[in-house]
Amino acid sequence: MPNFKFILTYDGTKYYGWEHQPKVEETIQGKMESVLSRMLNEDVEVIGCGRTDAGVSARGYVCNAHLKTNDTPEAVRDYLNRYLPDNICVDSCVIASDRFHARYNAVGKTYRYTCYIGDTKPVFDRKYVYSLDFKPDIEEMRKAAKYLMGEHDYASFCSNPKMKKSTVRKVYSIVIEKNGDYLTFTYHGSGFLQHMVRIMTGTLLEVGEGKREASSIPALIEAKERAKAGACAPANALCLIRVEY
Repeated sequence: MPNFKFILTYDGTKYYGWEHQPKVEETIQGKMESVLSRMLNEDVEVIGCGRTDAGVSARGYVCNAHLKTNDTPEAVRDYLNRYLPDNICVDSCVIASDRFHARYNAVGKTYRYTCYIGDTKPVFDRKYVYSLDFKPDIEEMRKAAKYLMGEHDYASFCSNPKMKKSTVRKVYSIVIEKNGDYLTFTYHGSGFLQHMVRIMTGTLLEVGEGKREASSIPALIEAKERAKAGACAPANALCLIRVEY
């Protein structure tokens, strides 16, 4: 069976994340599998590049599926876009190597978190930003972000206390930029733990608000205790930008 590789854009604010959940229909994986199963008249498994939390969106989510079809990738893409909800789009569909696995072959991911720091309301963007009621110190946050980069044990930034696998990850870069009334945090790393990007953002915002010193970050990493880190920033302002292979 040919192995189809898909790149998706989706508005995740009304979904419970990528992965199937018991008694929950509104997941991205569930929608993809439902349409493909209808197309082929048999059950189809779609493999995702990883979990995204409930409420998180994506501009470059990668998944794959082995399909019993002679249809062209363009025909499969068009069928999916015809029957998927309007808040999910298949941007790309190609035939990958038979051994391609969207999750296991991924070597890097980029996420972007967007905050709004304006004096009025972001009416049209309100679903996709975290509106702050303070003006964060960007330079202090950049100082703190430097400590978070590199290869570390990020247990302090993982919300899963029963994590059995290694919590060591590599964060290649954290770029904090202000563009008008918007403040973005762009994270590029080998991979991220559950809620890791959101907890890192919450911690950096505490630095920006003056509640935490930038110089305290190394001790926080060393502590390996979730309770030591900042709050988990809201999911709706997070977007998966790109997956690397």
